[in-house]
Amino acid sequence: MSNSTHVAITGAAGFIGSRVVGQLRRDHPDWELTAIDNFYLGDVREVGDTTVEHVDIRHRDQLTDALDGADAVLHLAAISGVDDCDDKPDLAYEVNVVGTNNVAYFCERTGAGLAFPFSMAVIGDPTDFPITTDMARDPLNWYGETKVLGERAVETMADGSFPAVQFMISNLYGEHAVGDRAVSKGTVINFFVNRALAGEPLTVYEPGTQARNFVHVRDVADAFCRAAERLVARRAAGETGSEAYEVASDEDPGVMTVAETVARVASEERGLDVDIELVANPRSGETLVDSFAVDTTAIERDLGWTPTESVEASVRDLLAE
Repeated sequence: MSNSTHVAITGAAGFIGSRVVGQLRRDHPDWELTAIDNFYLGDVREVGDTTVEHVDIRHRDQLTDALDGADAVLHLAAISGVDDCDDKPDLAYEVNVVGTNNVAYFCERTGAGLAFPFSMAVIGDPTDFPITTDMARDPLNWYGETKVLGERAVETMADGSFPAVQFMISNLYGEHAVGDRAVSKGTVINFFVNRALAGEPLTVYEPGTQARNFVHVRDVADAFCRAAERLVARRAAGETGSEAYEVASDEDPGVMTVAETVARVASEERGLDVDIELVANPRSGETLVDSFAVDTTAIERDLGWTPTESVEASVRDLLAE
């Protein structure tokens, strides 16, 4: 890789983005990094010596100026999650669809590589396992619909114009450190841990058997860093077009099983007596399958990526005194 490699990260103040910036700085100290965010949720203002600039991806001119000179863009800015997209459907459209189209348009005009996460929400309620990126798109909610639109825009614009790597990411959990602060998010595992620490019952949406594949934020960030390396190499080789990969682990417990794990570890680590409550499910569209295996052979083969974290170890770390 040349010393002039320049990689931009959108959503750099967020849960995944801030970890990606830190890992790229560690692994490629000679790369030029541009980190941008509009600070809608993420509030990390700097990662090491990299300052996160205030840029809104909905504003194409502002975005184009910020990304100028980038060899690859890791596009992590999004309104993420079912509930936030249901509550703010217009904002979700503007960010997840218009904003993603703006990023892809920049890449189409400049040839810069693009990495984009489109989430397992795009496939809706799967009937066949293991999950692969080849499955039909049938989202159950607005979040999934916006991600389908983003995925299709990247795939369409990349054809003949720029290299793209798209990730179908399973359910995130865990936390990571930026300097001396922990960066986390309200994922289901983190939610249960925080309630256990607060002495509150763990509320599990009915039926409780619904499974999710869980992948740690540090592993997901590593996938994006490997994608950056792949995009820089593919661009240098004159390659274009979109590749899609599954980013997941081999852990797909039911939500009740996760709650029981948190309760058990809270007792072992802290002596806490944690209750679990099964409550009515308020979500408009949710996958209720009781297993969620995902095929990750492609990303292991092409990017050399394998997950290194586990749910129980992460829960234990989060609950350790």
